[in-house]
Amino acid sequence: MKTKYIPITVCLATLLAGSARAQHVVPSKPFSVGNKYVEVYTTAKGTGYKLSKTATLKFEDKVQPTEREVCIFVDADKKFQSLLGIGSALTDASAETFYKLPKAKQQEFLTAFYDQQKGIGYSLARTNIQSCDFSSDIYSYVQDNDKSLKTFDIAHDMKYRVPFIKQAIAAAGGKLTLFASPWSPPAWMKDNNDVLHGGKLKKEFDQSWANFYVKFINAYQKQGIPVWGLTVQNEPMAIQKWESCVFTAAEERDFVKNYLGPTLHKNGMANKKLIVWDHNRDQVYQRASTILEDKEAAKYVWGVGYHWYETWTGSPMLFGNVKNVAEAFPGKNLLFTEGCIEKFDMARVNDWALGEKYGQSIIRDFNNGTVGWTDWNILLDEKGGPNHVGNYCFSPVIADTRSGELIYTNIYWYMGHFSKFVRPGDKRVISSSNRESLLTTAFINPAGQLAIIVMNQSDTDIPYNLCIKGKAATVNSLAHSISTLVVQ
Repeated sequence: MKTKYIPITVCLATLLAGSARAQHVVPSKPFSVGNKYVEVYTTAKGTGYKLSKTATLKFEDKVQPTEREVCIFVDADKKFQSLLGIGSALTDASAETFYKLPKAKQQEFLTAFYDQQKGIGYSLARTNIQSCDFSSDIYSYVQDNDKSLKTFDIAHDMKYRVPFIKQAIAAAGGKLTLFASPWSPPAWMKDNNDVLHGGKLKKEFDQSWANFYVKFINAYQKQGIPVWGLTVQNEPMAIQKWESCVFTAAEERDFVKNYLGPTLHKNGMANKKLIVWDHNRDQVYQRASTILEDKEAAKYVWGVGYHWYETWTGSPMLFGNVKNVAEAFPGKNLLFTEGCIEKFDMARVNDWALGEKYGQSIIRDFNNGTVGWTDWNILLDEKGGPNHVGNYCFSPVIADTRSGELIYTNIYWYMGHFSKFVRPGDKRVISSSNRESLLTTAFINPAGQLAIIVMNQSDTDIPYNLCIKGKAATVNSLAHSISTLVVQ
């Protein structure tokens, strides 16, 4: 069966030109809908809706819903974490694929992801330190046995990745919050003498490896790429056939406490946000508690990063693990650092379940205290790569490098329902559903405007009332849809 592709030129035309919400002083008086109205933007299966404006609604008096009414209850006066940002990783694979596209398609891509009016306004990014699985080759920034790092050179990244990141920053208006993650130290620093297949950092290279992060940050910043933060190690409990390195919780704690934290501070990088764990939700509390209960280690740590590759990603229990960290360590931050749909298959690019997995995760992660959400590769080719170990996966947009076309999966549209309307600095507020079939989260911006996301994974349309402080607007949630309701 021939795969049906959705032309981006049609879909982008539906985006809200004026979606950038004003940033002013937070109102001090209690929230009231007053003369406000609701604009509804929808993406729905089996329709032409792709972030399309589908309704403008008014509020009516409704003091008490009846017992059987389906409702989303919003309390904008109960504020929680501030949003850091939403985005995807800018990997070697994404950069190489980008430069295989015609110039016009490169510009379309940059606009689609980073322009808030014409696209979805990404504000957060991740990149790799040295090679990872989504690199075409295995490489290092230093020569073998160079403990002093005198040969440190990012020449490899200058061909594709550095110019790609610089173009992304420019497309985002000159500011993009970027953090970096290593997949493995150089082979000669490890006890298995291999960048692949796990292994551990040898103790005699603890300081050299800590210095390595500083070298990377300086090299990128010299190229005009500010590095906001870094994770200690990508997936430190995974022994992979690609670049990997194992740290137990105690080993990561001691490396942060004795080497990486002090080294960053000594080199004038105390402002760089240090993120621990960077692995799955299933062990996030064990890792966080081991590190953050040590005051000397915790003082260097900005927050805890996590992924979604555990056995059952939709389990409420696993999202509860994230909440446990938020409640136990309220002075630290939670950041979703990576997630993707694995086992790429071009025949699945229009599979609606792709975006629904993202929507479910993002809503539940935000509701459990996460401050930002980072997808994995922002762009891959028609094979789900390039990838030097054949670990192919999906990305929001696939570039068919044979034809030069961009294929937009519904991951892109689902991500856009958050990134376009919820901006850095906005605060999460209460948004509560009285039916399991409707998932919801909500944020308020400094001007007092609300963005409420409602997701329906069921096979049927669900009419509901959006209830706010004695007022309600009647909304129809289409089957297999996601909507952003902007109250202004």
